[in-house]
Amino acid sequence: MKNKINRMYDFSVLRELRKNEGLNISDVSGRSGVSAAVISKLERNRCSAELETIYKLGRVFGLNPSDLLRLAESRSAHMKKATSHMSNGFSFREIAYGNVRCLWGTARTGGKTSRPEIHKDDYELCWVLSGKVMAVLPHEKHLLSAGDAIQFDAILQHEYDVIEDCTVLIVHVKKDKKF
Repeated sequence: MKNKINRMYDFSVLRELRKNEGLNISDVSGRSGVSAAVISKLERNRCSAELETIYKLGRVFGLNPSDLLRLAESRSAHMKKATSHMSNGFSFREIAYGNVRCLWGTARTGGKTSRPEIHKDDYELCWVLSGKVMAVLPHEKHLLSAGDAIQFDAILQHEYDVIEDCTVLIVHVKKDKKF
């Protein structure tokens, strides 16, 4: 495709959205006011889109312009290397992106971790992959075994006490962002 414009945005996502809605290009054109020729060129990445065009097309699919741009730019993968750290008997490997932080941790019986200083306004999910962990929150305790998970507002004081050697996956998701 020698005519394809090399861009950071891939608007072929419009074709996927259109097909998922059972629409043809004429339908989208009629609903958006954007010409069928422009829609066709965008779907094939043969032209760039102005903000007003993105706004009009997004409305057809119930998206605001930033959502549509996010879909169009997410076509490339963002690779990172894991980092490692220790926390009171837990050994963690971590990957973090803008809205999510994933920690794969292992610990021996008796280990304990609690780091409230790392939380802003996140949700936290802890999935026990092996072993047993006691999740301690201000007014409750939950004994989690392999296959169990818990989700809570991470702003709450919390800790994990290792009852039996364990492997856990802990995920922090910012509240103001989507998964």
